[in-house]
Amino acid sequence: MAELIEILKSLSDETRFTIIKLLLSHDYCVGALAKNLNVSDSAVSQHLKILRHAGIIKGDKRGYYTHYYVDRQLLRESAKELADLSDIVQDSNSVCHKFGSKDHSCGRKEGVKNE
Repeated sequence: MAELIEILKSLSDETRFTIIKLLLSHDYCVGALAKNLNVSDSAVSQHLKILRHAGIIKGDKRGYYTHYYVDRQLLRESAKELADLSDIVQDSNSVCHKFGSKDHSCGRKEGVKNE
């Protein structure tokens, strides 16, 4: 679960999400990503550092440049774990955790289900 949270945090930035989309179609080096995103090389490097730390991208040294790519298996596993959350069944006999009773004083109305 901690790994999924780290991945979701890394993808929560629009630029990093765009980097992932670019890397899914082609392996890129920092300079090529910077050109595609119209940002500096150093900005791309900072984003790549976060994505690498989350494990969602990896790099291969090819001559002078490192070319980055997405760990597709990790992406698939994370997507499945996220999708599995929607399969959790809510206990219809839940009590209000705040007050330990069924009076729903926490703001949830009687008979209303979360969807």
